[in-house]
Amino acid sequence: MKSVTAVINTQALISNIEKIKSWAPQSKIVAVVKANAYGHGVITVAQTLDPKVDAFAVARLPEALELRAAGIQKPVILLEGFLNDEDLPIIAEQGFYTAIHDEAQLDALERTQVPQPIHAWLKIDIGMHRLGASRDEVASMKERLEHSAKVVQPIGLISHLSVADCPEQSDYNEEQINYFFEVAQGFSGDLCLGNSAGIISWPKARTTYVRPGIIMYGISPYADKTGTDLGLTPVMTLKSSLIAIRKIKKGERVGYGATWTAPHDTILGIVGAGYGDGYPRTVPNGTPVLINGRMAPTAGRVCMDMLFVDLGPDAQDHIGDEAILWGEGLPVERIAAACGTIPYELVCRIMPRVNMEVKA
Repeated sequence: MKSVTAVINTQALISNIEKIKSWAPQSKIVAVVKANAYGHGVITVAQTLDPKVDAFAVARLPEALELRAAGIQKPVILLEGFLNDEDLPIIAEQGFYTAIHDEAQLDALERTQVPQPIHAWLKIDIGMHRLGASRDEVASMKERLEHSAKVVQPIGLISHLSVADCPEQSDYNEEQINYFFEVAQGFSGDLCLGNSAGIISWPKARTTYVRPGIIMYGISPYADKTGTDLGLTPVMTLKSSLIAIRKIKKGERVGYGATWTAPHDTILGIVGAGYGDGYPRTVPNGTPVLINGRMAPTAGRVCMDMLFVDLGPDAQDHIGDEAILWGEGLPVERIAAACGTIPYELVCRIMPRVNMEVKA
């Protein structure tokens, strides 16, 4: 028997990138690999995609340095920019591209000595209200960047769509996109707007560079669709095994808190996976687990290292049989919906003790 394993299908990753290119054939691809490539293993993902994409994007400097240490030499964009003055010489030496999203970062750049000019993208707030220059800051920040000898010219323009995954909010999407292009009229550098949902749903957001994230991993950015619905292939399959099988009688109560009671005589399977591996404790009773080609419902609370499934009174399953928690045959979107969360959270939660197996 194997303990919990996340199988990473690199051919699925390549297939998804080709699909993304078909949606945005005129755009360069920035592969978003922050948060350990959304839990998929950043080095495996980056090395697989290196021949297929134009750049990579991460959230923080240590993530960018990890890519360089693994031999990735393509541009790496710091989507959150830098946090400290001492980051700037490293960014310059490594040739990283950094977002500049507020005046405090500009002040730091102007007072810090760098060994060579840095590549900068002015990040503007078009509606998320998270990071980015506000409307009354854009002109002055642009001017300071364009007149700085510490910045490679021309500078780029980057932003983030906050409701691209909500097609029903078409007016707000259009408002954000139109404002981005209004600002872009004054820029001669590269533009970067489209995220995963923007690439699919908003053709105008397919700028010079686009930034696919969750769709690279075969997962849908939409609440009402799976990646398979979009023609994508799941890259991660999270699986374990049945480690015990128990017969129980009608009326017997199962697990911590006794939250599930057997409605009839049945057979319980104990799967060797739990929230200590990243499988959510919040899954309700009845959440599917794929065992021997059928969906077996969870029964009772998920434990740290194990979970229960109701195999049914006539089950012929055996100890050691494979249990797929999500991935091939069972979309992670389905598990996320059952938990009232998004699939991004589930795949990013994979714990260090989970075995990572690459399937070429």
